[in-house]
Amino acid sequence: METIWRVTVMLLSAPFTRQARRDLRFCVISAITGTVGFFVVAGVLIPALVISGSIVGTVVGLALVVAAMGIARLLGVLHRKVLLITTGERVAAPAAFRPGSGLLGRLGRRLRDRDGWRAVGYIGVKLPIAIAEGYAAAAVAFGLADFAYPLFWLLFRTHPEPGARQGPMIAVVLVPNGHWAIETLPGTLSAMLAGAVCVVAGLWLARGIITVDARVMRFMLGPSRVSVLERTRAIAVEDAAVALRRVERDLHDGTQVRLAAVAMNLGLAQERVADDTLRDMLDAAQAGVSGALADLRRIARGIHPPALDSGLADALASLAASSPIPVRVQVKLPERPSQAIEAMAYFCVSELLANAIKHSSANLIEITVDKFLAKSLRVRVTDDGRGGADPSQGSGLGGLAQRASTVDGKLHVYSPPGGPTTVTVDLPMQVRGKGI
Repeated sequence: METIWRVTVMLLSAPFTRQARRDLRFCVISAITGTVGFFVVAGVLIPALVISGSIVGTVVGLALVVAAMGIARLLGVLHRKVLLITTGERVAAPAAFRPGSGLLGRLGRRLRDRDGWRAVGYIGVKLPIAIAEGYAAAAVAFGLADFAYPLFWLLFRTHPEPGARQGPMIAVVLVPNGHWAIETLPGTLSAMLAGAVCVVAGLWLARGIITVDARVMRFMLGPSRVSVLERTRAIAVEDAAVALRRVERDLHDGTQVRLAAVAMNLGLAQERVADDTLRDMLDAAQAGVSGALADLRRIARGIHPPALDSGLADALASLAASSPIPVRVQVKLPERPSQAIEAMAYFCVSELLANAIKHSSANLIEITVDKFLAKSLRVRVTDDGRGGADPSQGSGLGGLAQRASTVDGKLHVYSPPGGPTTVTVDLPMQVRGKGI
């Protein structure tokens, strides 16, 4: 009995909650915006698809398709704001659109905009949802009118005139053909009861429809699963680069300094010790500390070369200076890539340079880094050696290709027998998903 009483109180108290008023307000606004938005987008998109079927109208049709996608995105923003303002539920926005360069580039990016097409899909799905939301709002409105019918009867005496066959009609929108005539004052109590049922049922219907609408909105207007994964990967890659840089600094500024101080103290102790045996032990200890210090420096450079602090060009120049084979370096980048991409480009060049020195028997190695397309950089390492490099033979090229793929990079190898060998690595300027 307690459970039944609790459920009954919850059902009957629905019209008197703040949530009910928010739901009703959202249904009214969303029914209007959803219906109007559907016909606006359909009115632009359908003619665009028809026009695009002809050769002459392709450009105009594609432009209209892009316009329809832009309108759908704006309507998506509107629906998310209405949901937040009226109900307090928040739907995260998808990634901001980044247009390409040039007219064709912008058009191509717009047509490949996943979030734009998902917004168009939501506008299509929204029409039946908007109709249902309007129906729920109408049920509440008619229910309130029917609930107040006894008051209308007493104030305006809307009962039938003598000799009339029927009285005024009331409407119950939740029932097909839900209307009947009221002929007596006691009969208005049935209208009052029907109105109360309509109000309660309409409000609960609105809550259910809004729940469905919010879920559809999160699925189609929120960040896509791909975008979330890209953002997570970008954060992980950038955080790893920052962590490695911090480790390198700690090793360089902390551990290396302390080991160097130990080596100096051992040297001073050697000068003051007269015992030959003890001096030999100090010599061995100093040699061990010096070897450990050299290993530590090599490890620190492998984690994050300090030369990268001055930019990729200086880092590659210092890398080329240590090569036994002459190396020509050319870097043309109008802007610096992100820290993680810079480090990846550096280590790719380092690995390719080591492979060329070890296997190619080349006389000259050329390293070229420049911008490729709008948001990518291209690293090209060419040698005039004997060629025959094969990523499947365990030369380290397969590992480089896998490493580049973690940021959507690609590696291409051209190495015919007899040379020359050209290895090209395409990397984004920033890890995709950063800043979403």
